[in-house]
Amino acid sequence: MNLKNAFLNEKKRYVTGIILLVIFVILVWINNVYLIWATLGLTLLAALKESLVLLGCKQSFLLFVFTSLVWISAFFNQNPMESAIFGAMLLSGILAYRQSFSPRYILAFLYPTLPFLTLFSIYKDFGIEAIVWLVIIIALCDSAAYFGGRIFGKTPLSPSSPKKTIEGLLIGTFFSVVIGSLLGIGILHQGFLVSFFISLVVALSGVLGDLFESYLKRRENLKDSGSFLPGHGGILDRFDAILFGAIAMHFLLYFSPTYETSFF
Repeated sequence: MNLKNAFLNEKKRYVTGIILLVIFVILVWINNVYLIWATLGLTLLAALKESLVLLGCKQSFLLFVFTSLVWISAFFNQNPMESAIFGAMLLSGILAYRQSFSPRYILAFLYPTLPFLTLFSIYKDFGIEAIVWLVIIIALCDSAAYFGGRIFGKTPLSPSSPKKTIEGLLIGTFFSVVIGSLLGIGILHQGFLVSFFISLVVALSGVLGDLFESYLKRRENLKDSGSFLPGHGGILDRFDAILFGAIAMHFLLYFSPTYETSFF
């Protein structure tokens, strides 16, 4: 990539990042369950398209319809994640009956669907504040690890993602845990130790999500999961860490001493 193309790509990256930030701020400000449910649902379908590619599956109209029905049912389910589990069981039966699809379609379905349903569960159970907390922890870890790795990075973190370094991981984790702990105390009224532990586990879970998606891309010889977000790649390139972090946060918040539901 020459200097001009590199500059244009960075410009696209920043513009797309600003647009995503504006959309996120608007969603938080409006804080409407129907709007958030619809936005997450549309994003899920885009992520599903990329998930099929990453797992070497053909695009399936049936799977898109099936996932849409699961998402609709989740709105009326007090525990939306149950919809993903039931959906996976039903999908397994359909695949076995038709004998025309690989079991990889089940993973392609679950990879984005379960975390997106978890995001919606976090919103329903703990409010928009928990979503903000999650996004800030992941964004801080990712950004601090990127810049810290560029300055101090020497030791590769994993063959799945050779550009990431252990030094960058440590720096990213440090900043996300410090700020995340303060936010947990301030906006979710958690104790310091609980906020610290949740921030740490969520940050590290986000790293695992990033490595998992990187592994799938290298396995299929892909640079990006898609091209939906100019300068960033695909939906999963941008949301991989958030998806894994969401599962960790939802699990830990349920065991928080100050747990209380905020919806239904």
